[in-house]
Amino acid sequence: MTYHKSRRTFIKKSVLTSAGLAIGLSAKSYGRIIGANDRVNLAVAGLNSRGNAHISAARNMGNKAKVVALCDVDNRIFKKAQKQFSGYLDSKTKTFQDIRLLLEDKDIDAITVATPDHWHAPMAIMAMQADKHVFLEKPCSHNPQEGDWLIKVQKQTGMKLQIGNQQRSSPTSIEVIGEIGKGLIGKVSYAKAWYANTRGSIGQGKSVSVPSWLNWDLWQGPAPRKEYKDNLVHYNWHWFWNWGTGEINNNGLHELDICRWALNVQKPIEVTSSGGRYHFSDDWEFYDTQVASFQFESGAMINWEGRSCNGFPLHNRSRGASVHGDAGTVILDRGGYEVYDKGGKLIKERKEGDANASAAQDLVGLGGLDNYHMLNFLHAIQKDEPLNSPIKEANDSNLLCHLGNISQKTGKVLTIDPVTGKPNDPEAQKMWTRQYEPGWEPKV
Repeated sequence: MTYHKSRRTFIKKSVLTSAGLAIGLSAKSYGRIIGANDRVNLAVAGLNSRGNAHISAARNMGNKAKVVALCDVDNRIFKKAQKQFSGYLDSKTKTFQDIRLLLEDKDIDAITVATPDHWHAPMAIMAMQADKHVFLEKPCSHNPQEGDWLIKVQKQTGMKLQIGNQQRSSPTSIEVIGEIGKGLIGKVSYAKAWYANTRGSIGQGKSVSVPSWLNWDLWQGPAPRKEYKDNLVHYNWHWFWNWGTGEINNNGLHELDICRWALNVQKPIEVTSSGGRYHFSDDWEFYDTQVASFQFESGAMINWEGRSCNGFPLHNRSRGASVHGDAGTVILDRGGYEVYDKGGKLIKERKEGDANASAAQDLVGLGGLDNYHMLNFLHAIQKDEPLNSPIKEANDSNLLCHLGNISQKTGKVLTIDPVTGKPNDPEAQKMWTRQYEPGWEPKV
């Protein structure tokens, strides 16, 4: 570990000239802001979706970072990634199927994790314990216990752990949240998050032989073993309890995080949820329609409306958040914000700009906010700057989503301990953690 620790110390102490980014900075400008001696060597784990956005963002950092390794259980994906990022990834880029072997590589300073949800926390825990910084896509955990473990391990190791709530790095969101805190729309007490899409049926999966290109055992990793079916990989796992966390964690988490940020609240005291799988009769185990409410000690409330299979927009947006005060309302999303007075008149508007806004509904979600978020992660490593989405903050937002699902699953209104976040109901408490495949339990 001597080489890696000394290299990390050098990076942290290096003097950089890129203290901040102007809102209008183009992607091409990222590559000119520092020298190669300060480079962070990155590995990207999970390449069939968000991992592509991670590689793209790292490439846009120029000499500040370099993707030196890739990890995926789909052995077809390495050639595809090298072709897609030709000129950036090459024959020197290391490839791994097993994350445990990657973490033994002392030349890797940090990893980004864009795997299925059940792998998020276990992989991040293993990485931090291997002296790697981690950029972890949301949700940071598959269950509430994993969030507590992440906080514990990050504190123990001191490694940087950035969670993929990219809107936390949006200049326009940072600006308007700051103004809300200063009284822009008066006293705020209610916020609403929503997501609307037109997802189709996932059908009834058939038990088939595992494809030759897939390491099914490594794909399942810490999750209890299930037979392979033809409608799981690479996306529909989101809708199964064994691996996924449902739409509220898949997409609602982004907007719920913004609502919680705007209201300046942490853990709720009461959670209720209703909904179901209304649109199709198939293998989907979560909810395509869900309305969840979260009450806080301050009296503030957040509401989540998810419609996975009915894409009718709210406020002309397929996803977003509205924050309501006694003097007005703010509507914000990844593309900017609008401020309305109490009578509904638009009084201020800011756009993020086409170069910086992120995609709303595709499977990669690539956009300029990835650049800002990646830059913040690298600055945390190199300059010890504060993370925009540290684990302790991100976990409170993730917990809202888990509690929403637990309330829905149990069919109960849950009262919550505002300090620990744990529900008081015995049935709900059983869902605080999960069973792990023997031998794969996180070592915390």
